[in-house]
Amino acid sequence: MRRTVKISVITGVYNPDREMLMKAVRSIISQTMQDWEMILCDDGSFPEYRETIREAAGLDKRIYCVRNEKNRGLAYALNQCIRRARGEYIARMDDDDESRPERFEKQYMFLETHPEYQWTGSNAELFDGEGVWGTEKAAEIPQETDFLKYSPYIHPSVMFRAEVLKKNYGYIPSGVTRRCEDYELFMRLHLKGYRGYNIQENLLLYREDKKSLEKRSLKQRSRGKPPKKSIANKPSEN
Repeated sequence: MRRTVKISVITGVYNPDREMLMKAVRSIISQTMQDWEMILCDDGSFPEYRETIREAAGLDKRIYCVRNEKNRGLAYALNQCIRRARGEYIARMDDDDESRPERFEKQYMFLETHPEYQWTGSNAELFDGEGVWGTEKAAEIPQETDFLKYSPYIHPSVMFRAEVLKKNYGYIPSGVTRRCEDYELFMRLHLKGYRGYNIQENLLLYREDKKSLEKRSLKQRSRGKPPKKSIANKPSEN
């Protein structure tokens, strides 16, 4: 039986870009807090991408890979990871983002010393192939009104107490919540009285193409609609 760990990192992977996936995984390996495991769920990737995922899993003995025979969506993939997680805490990570080296240490210490919160996220730097071009600031202590436009948590920046996710059955793998599974989860947990906190530091590099965002914003303005936050625009479905 494998020993327990402090942090389980859960990531759904579907037809990943090799360079992005390797950088994402290496950012976990480079954490200042090293008591972790990483679970990659290959959500039915095409055969030509499977070797890339196996290669990523081979970068460190603490990384494990599970596979869905067909694509079931991010919520289902993350639930497969949660079922296997042995950590006291569960940290989200996307396969194209990068965590700052001190991310886990700071989030772990925060949750250890603030029992009134069940998860913590952070702010993020926005980057693309040309480098960092902006920042995304999340509400420090989100309230119900912060959910009116979009989720007040940057999903891949969040670390949960594992018992909260497992007790509340994780994510809902439904067509209704597809592409907004994180929004539904945080809403559901808030309604049950659980609360989260966003550390006001950029602990995540969040991949968002600046040119694509500008095009989406212009299109929304031409329709008489205000541009949405970049975080709300990023597809969360693999």
